[in-house]
Amino acid sequence: MQIAELSVLLVWGAATALTIALVAFAIDLGRRTEARADAHAEARTPVAVGAGSTTAGAPAGGSGAAEGAAPARRRAAGIAMSTTWLGTAMLLVAIVLRGLAAGRTPWANMYEFTLVGSFMALAVFLGMNVRKDYKFLGAFVTGLAVLFLVLGLNVFYIAATGVQPALQNYWLVIHVGVAISATGIFTVAFVSSVLQLVRDSRDSGSPYLQRPGFRWLDRVPTPTSLEALSFRLNAVGFVLWTFTIIGGAIWAEHAWGRYWGWDPKEVWSFVIWVVYAAYLHARTTRGWDGRRAAWFVIVGYLCVLFNFTGVNLIFNGKHSYSGLNTDSTGGA
Repeated sequence: MQIAELSVLLVWGAATALTIALVAFAIDLGRRTEARADAHAEARTPVAVGAGSTTAGAPAGGSGAAEGAAPARRRAAGIAMSTTWLGTAMLLVAIVLRGLAAGRTPWANMYEFTLVGSFMALAVFLGMNVRKDYKFLGAFVTGLAVLFLVLGLNVFYIAATGVQPALQNYWLVIHVGVAISATGIFTVAFVSSVLQLVRDSRDSGSPYLQRPGFRWLDRVPTPTSLEALSFRLNAVGFVLWTFTIIGGAIWAEHAWGRYWGWDPKEVWSFVIWVVYAAYLHARTTRGWDGRRAAWFVIVGYLCVLFNFTGVNLIFNGKHSYSGLNTDSTGGA
């Protein structure tokens, strides 16, 4: 088996492991909801003073049920995190093997950018969980990663080859590497903002979200906490994206003799910068918080996705992906 084929096999393995993680995270979130409901029911059950086994047994039984659910919940969470680590590790090895097969840094086309972007989103999520419990994001981050990986394998995949001379530069490592890091952070922030909107709608009494199937939202942090998390992530991502544009301009001067040429990719990269800059400015100085801030984040992330897909496939330019070729610079 060739190195490139092994890389593809590992990507499929990573997608499989992350799918298992997605299911386990969903189970963990559901069991947390059930445990909380049992605890509330137990707290509301009256206990007669001096009662014997009949009256006092009700809460004792409820407590036993809640305690019995705890090991199952911990098992689901453990499986979810373990398979996420496994899938992320497999994806990392797949990326390294792809680079070895191509003889260059493995993020020079849409397929490779999809792999590395998914890896960065997973790495950000896992890194966050090292210090604090952010498992409530797990089902959604792993779900997006699986979606992106399957899309990359079935739509964006091309054989591992070299790149044109203009791209054989250390700026390919710096410029695109930073862009991928920013994209991974933006992805996790996007998940947080979507959850913020959904949780806020449930708290506001949305009839649809009051259904039993959405009780898991009660285990998600408050909209205010989710917004604060998204803001912190986007602030870091914005700094990285700023460097992405600066690094791209420097590389463009070396490769094409000009810092800025209004190439479609350059324009949309700047659009993304403007959207996130406006979001950070509006939230910190104009009091744009709550749902307005969340929608700002979603618009920004949609611009990131369009910059990665639509701009590459629709427009012609120095960054274009005519035929998904390798004569391009990833998603940046």
